[in-house]
Parts: sequence; C-alpha cells; structure tokens
Amino acid sequence: MSKVLTHIDGHVLTVTINRPEAMNALDPETQTLMSAAFDAYAADDALWVAIVRGAGGRAFSAGGDIRAMRAALEGGAPYTTPPTGYGGLTSRFDLDKPVIAAVEGIAMGGGFEVAMACDLVLATRASSFALPEPRIGAVAYAGGMHRLPRQVGMKRAMELLLSARSIGAEQAAEWGLINEVVEEGGMDAALARWCALLCANAPLALRATKAAVRDGLALPLYEAIRRQDEGGYPGIEAMRSSRDVIEGVMAFNEKRAPVWEGR
Repeated sequence: MSKVLTHIDGHVLTVTINRPEAMNALDPETQTLMSAAFDAYAADDALWVAIVRGAGGRAFSAGGDIRAMRAALEGGAPYTTPPTGYGGLTSRFDLDKPVIAAVEGIAMGGGFEVAMACDLVLATRASSFALPEPRIGAVAYAGGMHRLPRQVGMKRAMELLLSARSIGAEQAAEWGLINEVVEEGGMDAALARWCALLCANAPLALRATKAAVRDGLALPLYEAIRRQDEGGYPGIEAMRSSRDVIEGVMAFNEKRAPVWEGR
C-alpha cells in the first residue's frame, strides 16, 4: 500500500498521508510522494483545489518520522526533505492554487507546519496542534518559526514555540490558525461544502488572488497596491484577458451560473 494516496473528484485533488500506524509521520519516501502529488496538481489546469489529510482519523501528521531520523544518525539512509519542503508544501512558494488542510487528530511538528502552509485549515473538535521540536533538542525547521508569528502574532507564537505545548482546535480557531472547527464525523461534509464554495469561483481569479496576496505581503502596503495598478502581478493580468472574465460578466447579466473553463 502506498504511503500517499491521491484521488480526483471533478476539479478537486485529495492527497492523503497513508501511514496511520505511524500517526502519519513524514519519512523521506512519504515526503517525496507528496511533493510529486503537488507537482502534478500545480501542472494540471483541470485541478482547481487540493485537500491534504491524514488516514486513520487519529492524526493529520505527527510530523517528522523520529525513527527514520534515528536510523539516519546511526548510519542508515539519510533523512531527506524534498526542495518543496515538508510534505511537499512548506517551501513551495510558487503554488498559486488553493490547498485545504483537513486536520483530524494531532498535527504536530512538521505536520502542524504543513497545515500552516495551506490556505485554509479545517479541524475536528478533538484535534490538537503543537511544535514540540525543542523537546528533542531541535527547532521548527519547516517554516514554523516564521509562519506562526505571521499568522497569530509574536506573543502567541512564542508561547507555542518556547513552551512546546499543545493547543486544541477551539483555541486554534480563536487565534486564527484554522477556519472552521468541525464536529467529529463531519469532515467529509465540511470539505465538500468548502470545495463547492471555491469551485463556484473562477479558478484563474482564485490563483490571481492567492499570488497577489502572497507577493504583496512582502511589500509595504502602498507598494503592493501600486504594483497591482501598474500590472505587476502576472496572475491578475492573465485573469483580466481570460475567457472566464467574459463568461462571468455574461452569466451575471443572464442570471445564470457561470461555466468556468480556467482560461
């Protein structure tokens, strides 16, 4: 059985970490397979939304595979991470399509960092989040030290980073780390609802929005807006000249649902 499963339903790709016996820990093979799955997602214009989740219901991902790390320290196969980062996502800064994390159970260390690298996060009520790396003498290498303060503010970020403690889904939602707390057994329905919301929108508009938000955050506000006004975001310019813009205007005037082509 593959350590990573993929499934396509219409315009939605689901990538499932399939190591429930290891709490979906991310060993090098798993990460390579995830990276390949997201490479394929990025390249396929027919795919508009991706979901990443963990098999088994007990864990989204416990993070890096400690046994694989120990084996590497003892002279075994090296513990490697793909250039795209943990889970093929944490260092993937050129993916303009939306990714939803579906957290059921624990999201620890690299697993939490994968979730933070997604655009939307849903979590069941019993889920928990932590960056426990200091307890094994390490740090949150996969972007956690940098994403967390940007997402929740410095004091809250330092609380988690320095204490290594866990927080539950409700607190994570209060802090802005997740978008929705889902009741147990309700994740599939919640994902279907969110995917329907996203897929009702023009895919090029979603891509243009994600790219502009990401790139604009690295700039002062006035410069981010000026760059937009001067045509400095390629995704927005591609959207402006697309067939979907015409379809959107026509559908609105004709009081019907648009039929998006993604071009």
